[in-house]
Amino acid sequence: MQSIISVLPDHIANQIAAGEVIQRPASVVKELVENAIDAGAEKIQVHIKDAGKTLIQVIDDGKGMNVKDAELCFLRHATSKIHSADDLFALQTKGFRGEALASIAAIAHVILQTRQEGTDTGTRVLVEGSQVIEQEEVVCDKGTSFEVKNLFYNVPARRNFLKSNDVEFRHIKDEFERIALAHPNIHLILTHNGTEVYNLRSVVLRKRIVDIIGDRQNERLVPIHEETTIVRVSGYVVKPEYAKKTRGEQFLFVNNRYFRDGYFNNAVNRAFEGLIQPKTYPGYFLYFEIDPAKIDVNVHPTKTEIKFEEDKYIYSILISSIRQALGKYNIAPTLDFEREQSFDLPYHMHSQPVVQPQIQVNPNYNPFSQETKSIGKNSHSTEHKALNKHGFGENKSTQQDWAGFYNIDEIAEKQEEVQQAIELEEEGTQFDQFILRPPYIFFPAKTGLMVMHGKRAFERIVYNSMMKEFIVHPIASQTLLFPYEKEVSSGEQSTWESHNALLSRLGFESNIQENTLLLSAVPAVLEEEAINDCVDSILHNLSFAEIDKGEIAHILISNVARNAGKSKVISGNKEQVSNLVESLFQCEEHVYTPGGKLILKTIPLTDIHQLF
Repeated sequence: MQSIISVLPDHIANQIAAGEVIQRPASVVKELVENAIDAGAEKIQVHIKDAGKTLIQVIDDGKGMNVKDAELCFLRHATSKIHSADDLFALQTKGFRGEALASIAAIAHVILQTRQEGTDTGTRVLVEGSQVIEQEEVVCDKGTSFEVKNLFYNVPARRNFLKSNDVEFRHIKDEFERIALAHPNIHLILTHNGTEVYNLRSVVLRKRIVDIIGDRQNERLVPIHEETTIVRVSGYVVKPEYAKKTRGEQFLFVNNRYFRDGYFNNAVNRAFEGLIQPKTYPGYFLYFEIDPAKIDVNVHPTKTEIKFEEDKYIYSILISSIRQALGKYNIAPTLDFEREQSFDLPYHMHSQPVVQPQIQVNPNYNPFSQETKSIGKNSHSTEHKALNKHGFGENKSTQQDWAGFYNIDEIAEKQEEVQQAIELEEEGTQFDQFILRPPYIFFPAKTGLMVMHGKRAFERIVYNSMMKEFIVHPIASQTLLFPYEKEVSSGEQSTWESHNALLSRLGFESNIQENTLLLSAVPAVLEEEAINDCVDSILHNLSFAEIDKGEIAHILISNVARNAGKSKVISGNKEQVSNLVESLFQCEEHVYTPGGKLILKTIPLTDIHQLF
């Protein structure tokens, strides 16, 4: 019988392996830079063209390779870092499986130039699709240079799945920043299409963090240091008052290797309990030093997931070390009886000049005068009748007098107006009345009782209106009396600037000065208190979410509409509620928000009958 199992050719096996190791251009950058670090490089240059689709070049001044090593390095499982199985449990290097260069060479055109110290000439190797096309002796600098061109040229399906240049380069920046944070002692340079993005010289850790997230962040960092027999924890956490609504500045490293771990992230969140607002996330840069034999970094092809032997103990140590650091630097909440929080100025008043208050005093005022002093005019004389009856032995103030003074009837009337059903004035509507319990609005429907989320309804209405306006012309904006200021990292700065044309069309007028984003105008639908959350969500989506180019406008308009809806106050005004409901039903999609959240829900009469 004919055999049905055959051994795959090397070039096919390499392409399959490449699918696990090389997922996108950022994966190539990660593998090549880590190899340069393992080679002892003190300076590493990363040059990118077209987000890595056209060219990825990594140049280092490390040890370099001889002629034989330059040829062997492209073979699968060829590595200089593992010599026996025991070495897997004592890893001190970044790479060890020997798959990176073989995988890259299988799906790209690769040019390698390398020279060791003490030799006059180096070696140049040209590889295409795992095949060595050319190898020759050349004159080059000490160290190694890899040029990776036309990534996925022979796997068109994989190339078609790559995202836009903005998205792919953002992934490259993320990988570059993680490596830079793990190795502050190495001089790292990143350029894109000839423009220098980062030039990070060898510095101490705190300076490297500040260079990446922004100069003004220095004072916000709280140092952490805890040394035990299990693990050594060091690094920095961001002060609780600067917690963000996004998870951007959260980094974990073990033995100078970046990794992701929801378990330890939960430990950090627990340490900040009671110090940060709900739905906000603390920033942190935490470094673990642990015996390599007690961790397994070989559980994922990208080596970003690590298994810890004593993770439960590290969890407790992490919580304790963070809380101790926050307490040591007086970050924990305290009762300050001398500080009046009501004096805290909102951001838009910071730039206002200080004006000395003036007190006007009536020099002719006599508290013992027998003249009746009326606080108001005409209609207010009755309201203050209770105060006008002075002296002893005179007629006592009646209950009606005090009721008039406190406006009890008026207050009760207003409360009743908000709580009672609001009847529609318009005739011919299919609804008889509304019951308002913000943010919900209840009204009868033909099949039962309909419940509407008022804020989400406003979000849907704003989104539809903005989208129609955006298609025709730029969205109307409102000029701020005082510019809005927000500190941004270098990454956020480049992200905002790369989308500045679109943001301007959406109503944002901005410029960036010294890592500070200045907004002089915002979309007219945004209330002042919603600007900060809106900008945070926009930066998060543009920086961390994978958005197709055609979806960017939809995502940003959704952000504006959602934040406009959050600040919307649904009052008991009859006309406002009526217009809100009618405007919602005029939208083609009125059941869900642009983000997919429910706006309307009908409670059937049958369900109501079952309650009784």
